[in-house]
Amino acid sequence: MKFFQKRSLKRALLALAGVGVLGFGAAACSHHRGHDFSDSDRAEMRERLLSRASSKLDLDAAQRQRLDALLAQLSAQRQALVGPAGSPRQQLQALMTGPTFDQTAARQLVDSKTELLRQQSPELIAALAAFYDGLRPEQQAQLRELMNQRRGWRG
Repeated sequence: MKFFQKRSLKRALLALAGVGVLGFGAAACSHHRGHDFSDSDRAEMRERLLSRASSKLDLDAAQRQRLDALLAQLSAQRQALVGPAGSPRQQLQALMTGPTFDQTAARQLVDSKTELLRQQSPELIAALAAFYDGLRPEQQAQLRELMNQRRGWRG
C-alpha cells in the first residue's frame, strides 16, 4: 500500500509542477494576447522589420522600397481580414451566443473572408514577386535560408 501511495504522491506533485509551469508560461505570454496595437505601434514594428531585413539581406534603396510596399500590402490585407467587426475571436464568439452554433453565419463569415483574400491576393502576389525578383541571386538564396530557419528575422 505504501508503494501505491508514494507513486500517486509523486504523480500528483509532478502534475502540480506541470500545471504550474504551464500557468507561468501562459502568464508570461499573456501580455501579447488581446493587445490592440495602435497605428503608430504597427508602423514602428513595420519599420523595425524593414531595418532588420535590410541589414540581414543587405538591401539597396530600391529593394528596401519594394519590401516596404510588400509590408504595406500585407498590413492592408490583414486589416481588411480583421475588419471593422472586431477580432476573429469576437466574431467566432458571436456565432456561439445562442443554444446552437450559427452555421449560416459561419459560412457567410468564411465566404466573406475567402472572397476578400481572392480579391486582394493579386496585389499581394505582385508585391511579393516585385520584391523577390528584385533581389540578387545571393540575396534570394539568403532569404530562402532565413525562411527555412524558424525565426530567421529575430536574431
